[in-house]
Amino acid sequence: MEAEPPPENHHDYPSTSGGLGYFHLRLLAPVAPLLLILRSDRLYCLSLSLRRGPRLRLLAFPNRLHSWCWRRRDLLLSTSDGFLRLSHHFHSADAVRVNGRPLLRGGCPADLTVGDEVSLLHRGARYGFFVEKFVSSEGLYGVAGPCNDALVLRAESLRKRLRAISESHDPLVFLRDSPCVENRGEDVAVKKAREEDGSLAPNNPINPVVEENLLREDSNIDHEKLEHHPDSPIATNHIDELSQGVKGCSNGSTEQKGCSNGDTEQHRNEGCYSDGSTFFLNRLISIGPDTAEQHSGVTLPQLLHPMDSLVRVFIATFTANISWFLSYCKIPQNLPVTIACHNKERCWSAGRESRTTAPFESYPNLLLVYPRFPEVIAFGKDRKKQGVACHHPKLLVLQRKDSMRVIVTSANLVPRQWHLITNTVWWQDFPCRISPDYSTLFSKVEEAKSDFAAQLVSFIATLINEVPSQSYWINLISKYNFEEAAGYLIASVPGLYVQSPHYLDSKYCLSGKHILHMKSSHRLFLGSVQTSVVGLSHRFHIPSDAGSQLKALSVLLSKCRINMHGTTEVILKRNTNIPADANAVSVLVADLDKFIEEDSVQLGFLPREVAKWVSPLSDLGFFKLSGFINPKEALEAAYGVTDTKVQLLLYVSKGPEFSQISGLIQDEHLHMLCSLVASLKQSLGLWRLEEVLSLFKWPETLETDFFYSASSIGTSINPQFIASFASAAGKRSNQDLDSEESDPEWACWTANHERKKPSINLLFPTIDRVKNEACGIQLSRHLLSLPEKTWQRLRPTGIFRDAIPHPYDRVGHPMHVKVAQRRFESRLGSRLFGWTYCGSHNFSPAAWGQLLPPPSKINPTEARAVSSGPRLHICNYELGIIFIVPPSDMSKQPGGRRHEINDVALPFVVPPPQYMPGDRPATSLAMREAMAEASILESNSLIDLLEDTDEDIPDEDDEHVVELSDCSPEEKE
Repeated sequence: MEAEPPPENHHDYPSTSGGLGYFHLRLLAPVAPLLLILRSDRLYCLSLSLRRGPRLRLLAFPNRLHSWCWRRRDLLLSTSDGFLRLSHHFHSADAVRVNGRPLLRGGCPADLTVGDEVSLLHRGARYGFFVEKFVSSEGLYGVAGPCNDALVLRAESLRKRLRAISESHDPLVFLRDSPCVENRGEDVAVKKAREEDGSLAPNNPINPVVEENLLREDSNIDHEKLEHHPDSPIATNHIDELSQGVKGCSNGSTEQKGCSNGDTEQHRNEGCYSDGSTFFLNRLISIGPDTAEQHSGVTLPQLLHPMDSLVRVFIATFTANISWFLSYCKIPQNLPVTIACHNKERCWSAGRESRTTAPFESYPNLLLVYPRFPEVIAFGKDRKKQGVACHHPKLLVLQRKDSMRVIVTSANLVPRQWHLITNTVWWQDFPCRISPDYSTLFSKVEEAKSDFAAQLVSFIATLINEVPSQSYWINLISKYNFEEAAGYLIASVPGLYVQSPHYLDSKYCLSGKHILHMKSSHRLFLGSVQTSVVGLSHRFHIPSDAGSQLKALSVLLSKCRINMHGTTEVILKRNTNIPADANAVSVLVADLDKFIEEDSVQLGFLPREVAKWVSPLSDLGFFKLSGFINPKEALEAAYGVTDTKVQLLLYVSKGPEFSQISGLIQDEHLHMLCSLVASLKQSLGLWRLEEVLSLFKWPETLETDFFYSASSIGTSINPQFIASFASAAGKRSNQDLDSEESDPEWACWTANHERKKPSINLLFPTIDRVKNEACGIQLSRHLLSLPEKTWQRLRPTGIFRDAIPHPYDRVGHPMHVKVAQRRFESRLGSRLFGWTYCGSHNFSPAAWGQLLPPPSKINPTEARAVSSGPRLHICNYELGIIFIVPPSDMSKQPGGRRHEINDVALPFVVPPPQYMPGDRPATSLAMREAMAEASILESNSLIDLLEDTDEDIPDEDDEHVVELSDCSPEEKE
């Protein structure tokens, strides 16, 4: 390619005979648009480094190329004769392209001029640079001349690219294989031309001494790598480091949803607004500012703006790069920040001292919390095996004096997921109350007001239950009004659950330090707590009168009135004469019709961990508590037939001082209240989804779409689980919508229905789509998880659909979204309605829960639940948000604008296209094979692939390592 002629009053372009010159190269996607400056009297090597993530590395030499530098993965850039020449030694004929045309290995070097684009193929991803301008000591050539010249330059560059497209054998393949060559670099060049027109015009020469100062690294660059310096225009950072300096988007109006474009210096400091009726996407640094309002991207600093008004921050995430978060978001050193995250050792430790750590001395108020997993999640209750669970939510709670912002996202607290990978972001601001309202912490979904506060406080309490210093979050949430929440929170917490029983009247309550005889009222009922009775072995096997005690217990239990759930009420009594435990609560079995304490038999005690919050809260009059047990289970345990704990169900009701909690509660009581809130039984996972969606009547015959897009699909996915999810989501088998059948199992969607007619489509990218992404499979192999055997098992069902990113400028970038939607169309076609979910739940039993049958009566070692029925086994901590556009006759929006389901801009193309006959999803096996193929094309050897794999995979982001498994060790692939 011939160089363009220079202006008449200058030397031959780009000759450096009159002095030192510099070539400005602008890096293109998938890395940030950094600037490389090459001196005209040097030789350079440009190569890919994968030690800390994919990045271009530049090596410079004074006059000749050293043999140790020249490798098959390097580009040789020569500027010694005044031209920028490019050559390479790649084995692949298509590895290097100039303006879209292959540059053959061993052929004539290509002479580059201003406006040329060079792309480098590596493992299915393309990296590249754009020759932006040439600067000499006598003036500036290229884009920094007059603006008209810059436009001509851009037109010439576009002409070259169009010519390359027209000359290619397959233009579509040409465009597909060149994802990193974009016009954005040319737009930057034109913008720079306009900005620099006055100061860097050809008649305004640049002082060579100033240019030397600008390139201060060149003074000692011989034989050395150009190291990163935050102020250096030569620096080429790795992906995580360069992300710290990326500006967010601004928003000039608080009435606008999402974000609008603004001055780049204000991007990271501008805020954003959302009414909570939809979610948004994060801003990708390689795309640049968005122009369409509904497709606007949001940045993490923007969500935290204004920083100076923040009082406290709570974050829950799977992985976290704390150093990046503190510097990128400019977190003040004294701001209280609590981050709950996953740790494969601390989360499974039995010791409370392992629950927290404070890693930064310069941030004294920053605390990391590691939530605990219950023993039921570990295989065989052996903590050394550590189960298959993970702490996987993505939640941010920002407290300000006048408002509290709740953010639910699919992005972990790491730069890669906020800057390079598409994630969903939902948020809503809630105003401060005049006075705290503790009743909202116990609200129910069927009540007129939203249960958003109850769900939020319950989830946070579960995470911080073993960290008393963080219990103030329970009190804080009561100070804000969540009644206008636009969605319902959907949480998952590890454990083995049974359905909460219906409200049962109790005759005796523990209130204060007395046994209170009164009929409790349903309107005072707050919830139930599943616990146990301890101390039976001491009571009935050690004392000399154990035989008489057993006989009395047997007689009393035979007289007990059994309710509809097979349980009977027991009496809770404060026991203040035990020196070892001032909070002890005895569990008594007695004839409730004519209760006399002397005629009762003490069955045992409440566990110490439960009694330490039950006693103080009842002594203060905040709550009343009553208990229920299974009499047969208690009798078998007392006789020693089984060694399992006797299950006890605590009913919690409002006490006489409940309305005065805000004025009476002290700081030392907050961790007790936190324990109560964390212990209250909530509907979780699939049962919570069913609880919310069952509030509405969904017309089965009007369904148009039902799909779920997730970055991970569980190993044990089968028709049974899919049917359970569809049933929880409101799917029914019958077409008789007006049936008054009272059987709750009537028309439930079952595995047989699922096999005959699949209910849902799963969105997952094909391996070809992943190969053609901007970064190839480098990023996706850390995010996508679909075991090969799951694909083979579900392949005949035809439920898989291709996940094509939307809007168009996100095509070629990985998606880490977890989005589900079920849509309906009115009979007249005038309105679309339905529901949409977004959050952290992947499509797996580990996230949503696996339905298990009731405990076997044959197995005496398996404890009976006080409430019989199916059980739900959940492995992970998860959190999501679901917003509903109800049918017209159930809309609760009188007088206001009626929302449509299409108001939610989905991050993928809808309707999603079905897999073609030759398509294959990006399973773990398919990605490993693609990595091997890319390595063979590049080097005919797999050695470098194996070497780079160890360098490429960061522990902080390797989410699929934990999520591949669900509930059974033998299913792990």
